[in-house]
Amino acid sequence: MAHIALYRSWRPQRFQEIVGQQHITQTLQNALREGRVTHAYLFSGPRGTGKTSAAKVLSKAVNCERGPAEEPCNECDACIRITSGSVMDVIEIDAASNRGVEEIRDIRDKVKYAPTEVRYKVYIIDEVHMLTTEAFNALLKTLEEPPAHVMFILATTEPHRLPATIISRCQRFDFRRISLQDQVDRLSLISKQEGIEAAADALEYIARLSDGGMRDAVSLLDQIISFTGNRISYQDVLDVSGGVASEQFAKLAASVARQEIGDVLEQIDVFMQDGKSAEKLLENLIYCYRDILMLKLLPNAARMTDRLLNVEAFGDVLDLYDKERIFRYIDILNHYQAEMKYSVQPQTLFEVAMMKLCSLDLPEPGASSARSNVQAGTSAGAGEVARLELKVNALEQKIEQLLQSGVKLAGGDIGNASAEAKNQPRSTVRASAPSTLRTAKLDEYVLAKDHPDVQKILGQWSKTLQRVKETKITVHAWFTDGELVSATDDAVLVAFKNTIHRETTEKALNKQVIEQVLQEVYGKPLKLVTVMQKDWKDAASDSKVQAPQEVLQLEPEGGEASGHGQDWINEAISLFGEDLVVIKDE
Repeated sequence: MAHIALYRSWRPQRFQEIVGQQHITQTLQNALREGRVTHAYLFSGPRGTGKTSAAKVLSKAVNCERGPAEEPCNECDACIRITSGSVMDVIEIDAASNRGVEEIRDIRDKVKYAPTEVRYKVYIIDEVHMLTTEAFNALLKTLEEPPAHVMFILATTEPHRLPATIISRCQRFDFRRISLQDQVDRLSLISKQEGIEAAADALEYIARLSDGGMRDAVSLLDQIISFTGNRISYQDVLDVSGGVASEQFAKLAASVARQEIGDVLEQIDVFMQDGKSAEKLLENLIYCYRDILMLKLLPNAARMTDRLLNVEAFGDVLDLYDKERIFRYIDILNHYQAEMKYSVQPQTLFEVAMMKLCSLDLPEPGASSARSNVQAGTSAGAGEVARLELKVNALEQKIEQLLQSGVKLAGGDIGNASAEAKNQPRSTVRASAPSTLRTAKLDEYVLAKDHPDVQKILGQWSKTLQRVKETKITVHAWFTDGELVSATDDAVLVAFKNTIHRETTEKALNKQVIEQVLQEVYGKPLKLVTVMQKDWKDAASDSKVQAPQEVLQLEPEGGEASGHGQDWINEAISLFGEDLVVIKDE
């Protein structure tokens, strides 16, 4: 005789065999005992929690030859035949493949006929949320007022997809995820009855992997038995399921916390060599960090962890993390898990995710502890922070005094900019401080902008840009936003339209490339000074910056003095004023 899967051979045949749903089974048993069975039920909940099994048990209980009874006898002809599926009056319909209006109309036409073999005609419609709108409309009236001999049992994993008109016509029962202990007890019973010797931690890990679904747990147990035979160990479960021992995750989490990228990649390579799945590893790692977070927030939450069987192995790891870091890590891993669904290289994506975790610039756990100590009023932490605050305040006062005195720093005079800087937010001042552009004096560049030497430099500027492009094209992409506006003997001034382009050009490595090209093109070292175009235009139009005034000198025709010299002087004074006339004796 062919082997029957464990989840089929161990399907509950009585209400008391349904695991973890006492709130439902007790209600149904009371209704059967008191004769308050209704015509329509809606069973909703996650997969593998007993919805269809409860529907079959209920159909046997109402049709049992010794009933209706709180429990079916499973011995009479009706119970045996309903269990085997050979009773014509108990109809199981898969709504996923029979979802059209025609199938529901067929049910509506047949419900008026009395059952031929048992007491009630029972329709069990599984995955009822898959019915079309038209099918639901066809079912409505029959579901509301069916004949006395008809019972409907609707089962679904997505009750929110059912119309409210359908739900309101049924008694709704919500099946819950089965608790870990209930699953372990059931798996232990099945193992003993099947003659299997299973380790307690192996059964517990199987239960954790099933995510609250009893059918998934029994199916996994059946698969492991096929692999191992009559003895099941914790390592056997890991090998079959593709899982990783919690101790290995503890080692991986510790390496990530210490940002040891090489060690992390080596561990990932070992996992891959052992045939582990990158998708499964990432999923389990998220569970691992979830469990670490639970233990950080609730020290006595060992029973609430999903993947950590040996909590003691994570004792040292907990000290390496604070809750802010764990929250950040879980967000990043969730992002990569979503991306991995569409990736053809899941292992590479997993490695990138781990390298990103190791590269994050996050505060050490001690910093968070210091903050919490200050908030809690602990003397040691509070005293240290207070001393640091005094030092920072003293340094800020010294800097402000230097700014007010107009101290000249490398790159220009910041004295005139101090008042403006004090009115800016601190982050803005920090961002502006390294720039030589806002601090540079523009007077000398304004005076030199029309000098012939500047025109010579302008004539070779296209050659300079081309040479920068040949040297490093990425620098050229930013540098072309600038325009050469002036130059001196040892520097060129370039005005930028875009702040980002200017700040990128000012970076040390980029600036070094440009200044090297300037020396090659012009044959002498030239510094690069940059400015925003708006600032340059304001400086160039400033009336205080003017070229030196020329002195008007009157000379007699022929270059020789004449007897009318005094007349020329008087005429000049009358025309231009005494202040503008300079008299020289030749």
